[in-house]
Formats: sequence, C-alpha cells, structure tokens
Amino acid sequence: MIRRGKKPQRKESARPRRTGAWHLLAAWFQHHRLSAADSLVRVIENPGSSLLTWLVIGIALALPVGLNVALDNVSRVSDGWDSPAQISLFLQDGAGNDEAQRLTDELAARQDVAATRFIPREEALDEFRDLSGFADVLANLQENPLPNLVLVTPRTTLEEPEVVALRAELEEISAVAEAVLDMAWLQRLNTLMELSRRIVLAVGGMLVIGVLLILGNTIRLAIENRRDEIVIVKLVGGSNGFVRRPFLYTGLWYGVGGGALAAILVSAALWFLEEPISDLALLYESAFYLSGLGVMGALNLVILGGLLGLAGAWLAVSRHLVRIEPQ
Repeated sequence: MIRRGKKPQRKESARPRRTGAWHLLAAWFQHHRLSAADSLVRVIENPGSSLLTWLVIGIALALPVGLNVALDNVSRVSDGWDSPAQISLFLQDGAGNDEAQRLTDELAARQDVAATRFIPREEALDEFRDLSGFADVLANLQENPLPNLVLVTPRTTLEEPEVVALRAELEEISAVAEAVLDMAWLQRLNTLMELSRRIVLAVGGMLVIGVLLILGNTIRLAIENRRDEIVIVKLVGGSNGFVRRPFLYTGLWYGVGGGALAAILVSAALWFLEEPISDLALLYESAFYLSGLGVMGALNLVILGGLLGLAGAWLAVSRHLVRIEPQ
C-alpha cells in the first residue's frame, strides 16, 4: 500500500504585507505634524530675516485693512445723517405770509407728503443772525434779503426717483422760485464713499499680489538653500508631495505671522488716533467712538495672511521644485 504522505506546509511569502488605509492616514498626519513643527523651528531660528518678512507682509496687509476700517467709521457717522429727504421751497419775493401759509396747507394734504413747515422770512433772518455770528452786520441791512421758506418732507415710502420727480413738480408752482432737495449732499457723500471703497479694493488687490510675490521669492530662496536635501529625498523615493509639504508650512507660518503683525499695526494706529477723535467728538457733543477690528476682525486678518502664505508658497514650489531632479 502506498501511504499517503502529509501535505507539505506552505511557506509564508516573503512579500511585505499591504499597509492598511488607517496606517497610511496615520503616517500622512504624522508627516504633516512633523513638517509643520520643523518649518516653524526653521522660521524661528532665523529671527532677523523672518521678522523682516513679517514686517513687509504686515505693512502690505495693514494699509488696505486700515483704510477699510476708517471708511467703516465714516459710514457709521454718515448713517446718523440719514434723515428723511427734505425739499426746501424758496418762494417768490412777492409771495406774502398768507399765500405761503395757504401753500403749506395745500401741500400738507397731498398723499405723497408726510409733513410741511412754513418759515417766515423774519424767523429765518433771526435764526441766521443767531447762528452766523454776524448780528452787527445784519442789523445794518435796510431790508430782509431772505425769502419765505416752506419745508416739505416726502413720505418715507417714496423711492429716490419719486422724490426727485416731486421736487420737479413743486418747482413748477408759480409761487415757488426754487426747490432744493436737501439730501443731494448726502447722495454725493455716499457716492464718494463708494468710490473710496473701490479705490481701497484696488489698492488692496495690488498689495495682495505684492504679498504673493514676496512670499514666492522667500520660498524660492528656501528651496535653493535646501537643494541638496531635496535631491537626496527624491533619490530615496520621496514624492513631490512629500517634498512640498515643509515649504507650504513655511509659507503658512510667514503668512500667519504677517497677518498677526498687520492686526497689531492696525490696532496700534487706531489706539493712537482714539484720544484726539474722542476729544473732537466731545466738542461736537457727539457720542461717536472709534471702532476697531475686534477679535473676529483680527482673526480674519490672521487667516487671510495664512491663506496668502499658502498660495504664495504653492506658486513658488510648483514652479521651482519640479526643476530639481537627481542627475
């Protein structure tokens, strides 16, 4: 009989086991943590050059942000001036008080008018004498040069074109010499504010491009200084992503530092201006106070600096890293 022998045991393969997804993810996070820490140490080890880079980025970011904060404060002041539009009707010289009062009552009955007020020429002259400080000069006048005045307040539901049309209609009245829309100056101010904001955006855009160029040049110099290290890493199989991460974190730390320094510069400038502006507000009996960045504004500025740092580093690394290959 032929004995059936035992099956030979299968030897384990010498091939390495496949690494699980969890281990790959853990290694990826570990390399990011080490790259971030190593990049931060390298930035701190060169305080002179790092501080200069932070200063340049901080000043470039602080200029448009500071101008924007100033415009926000001016907007808060002008918001308090947004009273309802008022139309001033200057009457003809021949229009007496009775005719002016009758016109005032007729206009008050209109559906598109909220209120009217008649100011006789005598009252207008007395008010002008009290406010102008030329009481002695006005006392020598032979006759009152001011006309009778009717103030017309349109309803708040009217849109701006309707208010303009109402002014034109009231100016056609025979007793009215001229109709002036008193909100025209505020419209000019709002237009000027909008123009200023666009100028700030344009200047900010150019400075942001400058920050990207500065960061790109800084990262390019860092790549050149570590050229031999990059060649060795690529020789042992390091991918471009593996080599890229430390430089991206370097750009991030430069951007975060520049954003933090920009927030400090803006806050310092506002603190320097706070006292004289408060004194000026007291002279005008106003409760206005200078508004700053706040915690969220400063945090947003730091985040913006970090994003710009990452973008500048990415542009520099994408352009210069591919040129470094082992020979």
